[in-house]
Amino acid sequence: MKEFKQFDIVSDYSDHYFASSNLSLFGKKKYCFTNANSSILKTVMQEWKILENNLPETIYVQVYDERMDLLRAVIVGAAGTPYHDGLFFFDFAFPPSYPNSPPNAHYHAHGMRLNPNLYSSGKVCLSLLNTWISEKEAEWNPCSSTILQVLVSLQGLVLNEKPYYNEPDLSNSPNEMFSKSYNNNIFLLSCRTMLILLRKPPMSFEGFVHKHFCTRANFIVQACRAYIKGCAIVGNYQDNGSHSSSTIEDSAEFKALMEELYPNLEIALTKNAAS
Repeated sequence: MKEFKQFDIVSDYSDHYFASSNLSLFGKKKYCFTNANSSILKTVMQEWKILENNLPETIYVQVYDERMDLLRAVIVGAAGTPYHDGLFFFDFAFPPSYPNSPPNAHYHAHGMRLNPNLYSSGKVCLSLLNTWISEKEAEWNPCSSTILQVLVSLQGLVLNEKPYYNEPDLSNSPNEMFSKSYNNNIFLLSCRTMLILLRKPPMSFEGFVHKHFCTRANFIVQACRAYIKGCAIVGNYQDNGSHSSSTIEDSAEFKALMEELYPNLEIALTKNAAS
């Protein structure tokens, strides 16, 4: 989607989850985010430059000219995962103690839990954010950690091929049947998230959401059909239409839920593309 900037500066932050954060009693921004000489403001500007020059092609970021403490990012679900072709939005706020403290994060979950690390409340559990217990080396380091590292970790470590194993201790006791079932449920929730985003995309990302689903609508519909028919394992349907030749034994519940969801998704994607 070359017509959209991967890093962009916009104005309207009114629907940002942290829009009311970092404000004084009188509704003014903290001085550290308005004083051009403050070390925090300079650090945020450095973060902007890192993002502008180094974002992976499937991550898009918007920052705000009047609220330099806020940031919004969208990660495009990767092929080969149950998140494929979905859009996953995250809001961040740099605290006044930044970079001594990590940024605050909120996932736009719409009440659904698509990953052990992403709660339905929007809480994001990640070592780099100091919200997930792990080795000290994986936690936020004020001297070297960046918001770019947070985004790349969310993309590669959270929205991955087998998120079932993100649950603590499950990585040591593999169970592919449970993992596959978990992926099926994740794809269902991802499709429901698509419907919500098509109806009400996040502010300043309206054009991006529209274009993304115009571009990927046909593939999403074909993948859904393949999963319903049991022609492909969820996440394994390929852009060229190739998939397993043998029938996949998915649960009757998964297929029934997909068949129920599919018509609404197809209509929404078709309307979006037509508009």
